[in-house]
Amino acid sequence: MTPEEDRAGFFGPDSITWRIHADPSFSVGGIRALLLQALHPVAMAGVHRFSDGFRDEPWARLTRTAEYVATLTFGTRKEALRAVRRVRGAHRGKSDTEETTGRAYSVDDPDLLLWVHACEVDSLLSVARRAGVPLDDEDADRYVREQVVAAELVGCTPGEVPSTVAELAGYFRRVRPQLALTDPARHAARFVVVPPMPGWVQLLTPARPAWTGLASLGLATLPRWARSMYGLPGLALTEPATTAAVRAFRATTLAVPSRIRDNPTLRSARVRVA
Repeated sequence: MTPEEDRAGFFGPDSITWRIHADPSFSVGGIRALLLQALHPVAMAGVHRFSDGFRDEPWARLTRTAEYVATLTFGTRKEALRAVRRVRGAHRGKSDTEETTGRAYSVDDPDLLLWVHACEVDSLLSVARRAGVPLDDEDADRYVREQVVAAELVGCTPGEVPSTVAELAGYFRRVRPQLALTDPARHAARFVVVPPMPGWVQLLTPARPAWTGLASLGLATLPRWARSMYGLPGLALTEPATTAAVRAFRATTLAVPSRIRDNPTLRSARVRVA
């Protein structure tokens, strides 16, 4: 690895990955991804069984997840590889049996990692396009192809990761019969939509209504079949309103100065590659 390759990271400022992950729509896409990921009984069982953060330190867990994606996207290659090693180390040796399917699993099973990856890529891409990020069909395919690197780094089987939008859609068609709204999924969805907050935060800050609005956008942007599984098929009637709301959220957030809006990892990366 040359110093130039390390400095540019795995994607670089000219990538579609930077364009999507640096956009305000990323936060809505991230919530959509969490809600979609929860519908896989075995993947959700692993989160419920081994991630105390969902129960005891929910905000810390969300922060760590966001930091991982930011480091993988905008960090140097060395920084990204360190983050990957930490995640893979946290997964190692954790196994159990999922109650509803009877499947014995390990948290780092490649098919479970692929599900998490596919939900993230599909969510971030679909919400970005809906929010008005300038992306044509070629850009969309390029993003899915770029993200194969992220999937294989975390442990997905090489050659099995979708590399085009069409392949990603085919993957979801194949997996959908395995999906279900289990009790852990309901618990996770409640946490995402109505997360616990200290009383003083709810009384003295706009955090609760702000998060509720963001989470509602995440729910509304789910695919129709996922909304139906959550018992929310009626949201399909508001598709134009949802698109308008996501675009308004993006426009409002873009009006905030980038020094406030951007996360520190992104600001650092822009300086590093300038």
